Amino acid sequence: MPATLRWATWLIWAEAAALAVVAALLLYTASAALFAIGYAATMAALLGWLGYALSRLRSWARGPVIVLELLFAPIGYYMILGGLWWLGVPTILAGLTGVGLLLASPSREALSR
Repeated sequence: MPATLRWATWLIWAEAAALAVVAALLLYTASAALFAIGYAATMAALLGWLGYALSRLRSWARGPVIVLELLFAPIGYYMILGGLWWLGVPTILAGLTGVGLLLASPSREALSR
């Protein structure tokens, strides 16, 4: 597995873990909307599963992961608008980094075998 794909997989798993923590914190506060909890939990599970698929060099997983990574850009943007720039900027950077790693030549070649 090339380094770019390995880094992308680790980044996706880190994002899944972070979203699982967010879902747990939202559930703990009990004042959060059920939709936000469900969204965070679903995204965490989906990213974890797709990260596993990428670690097994499943080429079909690359497209959905790129789409999910691109969704981090508007989420981060609205975090910044809401005054949470210290969370929004890393969210945008993580999403764009994941896309870049998955579009890198070594990752594409490894997944096209």
